[in-house]
Amino acid sequence: IGGLSPARKVAALSEYFGVKTAWHGPGDASPIAHAAQLALELASYNFGIHEGYVFQPETREVFPGCPETRNGYMYANEAPGLGIDIDEKLAAKFPYPPGQTFDHTWGTTRRRDGTVIRP
Repeated sequence: IGGLSPARKVAALSEYFGVKTAWHGPGDASPIAHAAQLALELASYNFGIHEGYVFQPETREVFPGCPETRNGYMYANEAPGLGIDIDEKLAAKFPYPPGQTFDHTWGTTRRRDGTVIRP
C-alpha cells in the first residue's frame, strides 16, 4: 500500500463498507513494522485480524518495546509513538547476512535497507 497514511485511508474506506482489515504481517518484516501495523490496527474500528509473528529472544533484546504475543493476542506497549526502540550496539552483534530475510527462511525479498524487491 505504501505506508501508514494510505493504509489508514484503505481502512477507513473498508470501514464504510463493513469490511474488516487483515494486514499482512510476515516474518520478514521487522518488529518496527509489526509495531506500526499494530498501531494502525488499534486505531481502526474495523480491525479484523493481525497476522503476527513471535519474535525470538535475541530480536526482542535488539528491539526493546517490541509487541508481545501472549495466548494468541499481540499487545502493544504504552510507550509514546510506536513504543519501540533499537539497541544499535547489540544489533551490530547480529549482522544481517546477505541473501537472507529477517527470519532466515524466505528467499531475498528485501534489500539490506528494508526496500522490498522481487525475489
